[in-house]
Amino acid sequence: MCGSGKTLFSGKAWTMAKYIMFQGTSSHVGKSILATAFCRIFAREGLKTVPFKAQNMALNSFVTPDGGEIGRAQAVQAEAAGLIAETDMNPVLLKPAGNCRSQVIINGVPVGNMSAEEYHLSYSLKAFEAVKTALTRLDKEYDMIVLEGAGSPAEINLKNTDIVNMRVAEYVHAPVFLVADIDRGGSLAALVGTLELLDEAERDLVKGLIINKFRGDPRLFDSAVRFLEEKTGKPVIGIMPYISDLGIDEEDSVSLAEMLREPEEKDLKIAVVRTPRISNFTDFDSLASEEDVSLYYAQEPEALAAADIILLPGTKNTIDDMFWLRESGMEQAVLTARRQGVLIGGICGGYQMLGRKISDPDGVEAAHESVDGLNFLPMETVFKGEKITAQVHCRCCRFSVYDSVIDCNDMKGYEIHMGRSVFSAPVSRPFAAVSRRGRRCDDPVGASLDGTVFGTYVHGIFDNDGFRRAFLNAVRIHKGLQPITAGRHYRGEKEKRYDRLADLALASLNMRKVRQIIGE
Repeated sequence: MCGSGKTLFSGKAWTMAKYIMFQGTSSHVGKSILATAFCRIFAREGLKTVPFKAQNMALNSFVTPDGGEIGRAQAVQAEAAGLIAETDMNPVLLKPAGNCRSQVIINGVPVGNMSAEEYHLSYSLKAFEAVKTALTRLDKEYDMIVLEGAGSPAEINLKNTDIVNMRVAEYVHAPVFLVADIDRGGSLAALVGTLELLDEAERDLVKGLIINKFRGDPRLFDSAVRFLEEKTGKPVIGIMPYISDLGIDEEDSVSLAEMLREPEEKDLKIAVVRTPRISNFTDFDSLASEEDVSLYYAQEPEALAAADIILLPGTKNTIDDMFWLRESGMEQAVLTARRQGVLIGGICGGYQMLGRKISDPDGVEAAHESVDGLNFLPMETVFKGEKITAQVHCRCCRFSVYDSVIDCNDMKGYEIHMGRSVFSAPVSRPFAAVSRRGRRCDDPVGASLDGTVFGTYVHGIFDNDGFRRAFLNAVRIHKGLQPITAGRHYRGEKEKRYDRLADLALASLNMRKVRQIIGE
């Protein structure tokens, strides 16, 4: 262990680990990506490195081996650090459910739904106790802890109850690097303004500034660097370039705005329906990485006309998103596509929409008690109070896609859902053998008998290379195209992307200065 000998706040006397923290001038400035880069950098140097975000607000989540639910970003960062994700990496997770309410998850387990007012005024400081406990455990086990903030630390209306930014930095006396997104414009004002709104003690914790997403020659920014350093008294640690093809899972749904585009001219066009409460859209990143696939997110009915495959994603509020599907005209567009023989698939909430009816009699997710589904599958779903969160293994048993049959063994994924689905008529069962935590389970996962509709509760199913390629090849054959035999190794390529990101950070930032600051 690396001993720093730092005196800490709030009764915590000593640390064993060293800390580095990334905070931002706003959301989506690149904090998560920089934290991922540093997890990889330190891990490659042989330091036992762990990511940490005290409180995450995200609909992209991940399930740990013990069934806990955390933010997807921390699972990615753990992967970059060569670790298996655990709930201590993200002890507080807020999953927006609509109407200014969120499901509150503490140590991987839901504790209830709360309004923003209820959470910030009555609960957040209680949740900080879970944050401190997690940090204490991690501090004893790891050499380096890479901390990530959320939003901005300068939100005056939230500062008293903010448990993810400066409160964490003060608790472990972590050096903070403030990140700004120059691609959005206004980065100088954002940095100067953020520092101005911080208390003096908070400003003292900010040890450096980072400019992110820079396009062009960074030397053209030299005068701005001099201005920032003179104005703030803080060193500019470096300028990270804009990376258009990073290929690392995004956490924030803000990033989906960049994916709402026209389909490219490739062999297969896959449309993901962009519902208002979409969750776990990272399910489709592996499909987008295939060279013969143009994957795009669709919000307008006409955007579905060009699709060979239409996918309905997970959602935090299935009933409300089903109503949106109907009211927006997207339902009719999906029905038309089905009649034309387009392959329709659903993951989790999207799978539930494929059935005849979705009911929530106890108001677990929605204010509406029930809604009719698309009626593609003879299935009804009822929401219960207990949430299923588990990593799973499954075996694809003679899954029909058009006229092709797919058999794949030992596929991995995870489940996050509160609905229970029951079939009233025979269907194909592509994932008949599913196990959770080593135990066989019989939850239905079904497809139509004609091979044009399928659904599953299993997130990450397309990350399995053999299944993904077989699935795409079945559609290629249906279109009269030759199958592609040499598939991509998605997880292996992700490892290369982590290394590329780390190398870019090493080349772009003053790592000597960083190491001096964190006391290596």
